[in-house]
Amino acid sequence: MANAHEVARAAGVSVSTVSRALTAPAQVSAATRARVLEAAERLGYTPDPTARGLRLGRTHTIGLLVPDLENPYFASVTKGVQARARAAGYPVFVADSEEDPTAEAGLIAQFARRVDGVVLASPRAEDDVLRRAVDRLPAVLVSRDVPDLPSVAVDDADGVAQVLGHLHALGHRRVGVAAGPTTSWSGARRWDGMRAAAERLDDVTLVELGSFRPYFSGGLAAADHAVAQGVTAVLAFNDLMALGIIDRLRGRGVRVPHDMSVVGFDDVDVATLVAPALTTVRVPRTGLGRRAVDLLLAWLDVGHAEPSLASDRHRLPAELVIRDSTGVPPG
Repeated sequence: MANAHEVARAAGVSVSTVSRALTAPAQVSAATRARVLEAAERLGYTPDPTARGLRLGRTHTIGLLVPDLENPYFASVTKGVQARARAAGYPVFVADSEEDPTAEAGLIAQFARRVDGVVLASPRAEDDVLRRAVDRLPAVLVSRDVPDLPSVAVDDADGVAQVLGHLHALGHRRVGVAAGPTTSWSGARRWDGMRAAAERLDDVTLVELGSFRPYFSGGLAAADHAVAQGVTAVLAFNDLMALGIIDRLRGRGVRVPHDMSVVGFDDVDVATLVAPALTTVRVPRTGLGRRAVDLLLAWLDVGHAEPSLASDRHRLPAELVIRDSTGVPPG
């Protein structure tokens, strides 16, 4: 592989000019930069990002904090982050808080000494805790909002409104809601969206079944509440919980969707591998990760948080995917 000295000789410039042409193009003429780029491409020269980072006082790496890597939702977000960062030449350090929001501040502090910026999938930590943790560290949030921090999330309210419209069209009028953790940011947005949609439909009653762990086991518990409350349909916090609900209902002799309809959220891969296949809200999970990295790299490129960037909030669309777990209510 060629080095900077060989590129300089081929382009007829100094080594320092090669460095400026590749890392600070505004400091050289267009013609000079074109000669350097042509020579670098012809010789197969690639700048060393580590060396460049040392010169600029940067690590040329980014961090990613997620609450649970075993959750298919956050596994997909992680893949999106890594793919976009890799394309930009940034390695990614990943930390898993294991669903413990009290551990997140410490993990972010560890990141601060090793990365240029961080993508935070932190659905439950308090706003003030996150703001203090990322003080002076460029950070972009995934699947939540905190004032004065850039973020990318899904339009949760529209997603659940699509669900309620679908269930209403099938004839359901008493719909149970199996919520996730009470501290979940997206869970709160979905409740707001459900209530607003129910008010527009006027003749739908929402039944709060309770808050459950966002896993298969949480769905097992939620199913018993759904039966006890006499609802004809259930919207679960996520697909894992919805699959637990279906399994428990089957064990109790309640047929899905003939006796009760079940809807999930996220559209993870396993949603199509069960019987009945799960009706759910499709979330662009890898797209969330990619967009978050785009926002973070834009912040790093300008070198500081401009007001427009710090308040940048992106909402990606959600899409209802109708499969076999929803149908007309009994009777």
